[in-house]
Amino acid sequence: MLDKTTRVNLLYDFYSPLLTEKQRSVMELYFHEDWSLGEIADYIGISRQGVYETVKRSQMVLEELESQLGLLDKHIHRMKIAQTITDKLNDLPEQETVRKLLDELLELD
Repeated sequence: MLDKTTRVNLLYDFYSPLLTEKQRSVMELYFHEDWSLGEIADYIGISRQGVYETVKRSQMVLEELESQLGLLDKHIHRMKIAQTITDKLNDLPEQETVRKLLDELLELD
């Protein structure tokens, strides 16, 4: 299972274009740049509580989008299948050819 920060970052990767510019800015500073709520508030010019609410609201939007579209769950499932295939490739004599095809498939993601 993914930890909370990793999950939010992955959801952000999939759904950030659907957030507002303000939500994207706050989420990037908070989760990617590891700024504190106070630092973000000073930088953007809103209250610390406003930053907190923007982070929470943005997380809710991302989770709602995931519940409707399921892109992250599908991605995780594909990665598990790819890992299983990779693990089984080690037993095949033609592993290099199949591994190249798998790598090409994974690049399409």
